[in-house]
Amino acid sequence: MLILAAVLAIFVYGIIAAMLGTILPDLSKRFGLTPKQNGNIAMLQAVGLMAGGLFVGPLMDTEGKKVGLLLGLGLIVVALLGLRAATGYTVVAAFMFVLGIGGGAIVTGANTLPPFIKLGDLTTGGVFNLLNLFFGLGGLVTPLIAARLFRNQTGRLLVFAGVLGAIAFVASAIAPMPVATGQVAFQVSMVTDLLAKPSLLALGLMLFLYVACEVGVWNWLVRHLIAQGVSEGKALTILSLGFALGLLLGRVVVSQVLKGISPEQVLVGAGVLMAATTFIMLQSKSDSVAWVTVLLAGIAMAPVFPTTLAVVNTRFPATAATAVGIATTAGWLGLVVSSPIIGGIAGDDPRRLKKALLILPVFSVLMAVVALAL
Repeated sequence: MLILAAVLAIFVYGIIAAMLGTILPDLSKRFGLTPKQNGNIAMLQAVGLMAGGLFVGPLMDTEGKKVGLLLGLGLIVVALLGLRAATGYTVVAAFMFVLGIGGGAIVTGANTLPPFIKLGDLTTGGVFNLLNLFFGLGGLVTPLIAARLFRNQTGRLLVFAGVLGAIAFVASAIAPMPVATGQVAFQVSMVTDLLAKPSLLALGLMLFLYVACEVGVWNWLVRHLIAQGVSEGKALTILSLGFALGLLLGRVVVSQVLKGISPEQVLVGAGVLMAATTFIMLQSKSDSVAWVTVLLAGIAMAPVFPTTLAVVNTRFPATAATAVGIATTAGWLGLVVSSPIIGGIAGDDPRRLKKALLILPVFSVLMAVVALAL
């Protein structure tokens, strides 16, 4: 039941991560949203992710793992149903903020569970990658279902995701989870002491750069491909069967690779490969070439998030949830920074997204440098 609860929570977050990029074209047409407004919506979601991740960590260290997951999943269900009833830009932005809070809470909660899960001879990093495989699966099915099953009808997609969120909530409520030991009482000094650790700051910077890249793909790839002449349906399929499938396949492979290579070495290689694949991805105009390059970019990105969080849990076991919350909050800050930059550079012309998205290979190079420092 613990494995099932963790899998469902990460799967639901995968759906949430792909949600904005999937529904953005429809919302933009329905409410006349500009790229700048799209960037503001993405920024509010990121602020919510930061708030959820930062505040739920200490709560879980003091009250147990279950409370964070239930809080996050409950907020996600409310936000998805609220988005279905949205009437304009302001309402969409408000519920994306709530969706972000819920997402931040379940990411922190679910990513403190792998140390308590044993799967054969896999390392802790391997378990993290296999668990987060279901994040890739959630991201894969979301645009695919939107395009093929619901025919880009946003309301049906939101209800579908809300039902899955409710199922995950029930699973987390039933599953036995690690409780607070009573050895950790929340104090502000606990957070400030962690913030003084150079290794945690480096890990936070790694996630800051990485999330800016990954969510940049989720939120902007479809609009970029449409601007290059690709149809909306094909663009959503490329996002699903290209990027999300790459994340899924990459994590399966890396869970085995980590048996013989240190997590830090994996992070260095991922940064280098991300720089190359994202740069090539942005030059693609053909449907088939775009699919291949997006798939390779997904494979390159696959190990970064779970492997970084595995290192956080290993280095800070006594205050794992708080440390994970701090690291993921730094990651969501990357989204706060990147989305307004991308939207601001593109302005009101979607064709300029190609230039704006060059921050992806630039940030990837910086990631490789940070990984070398680790």
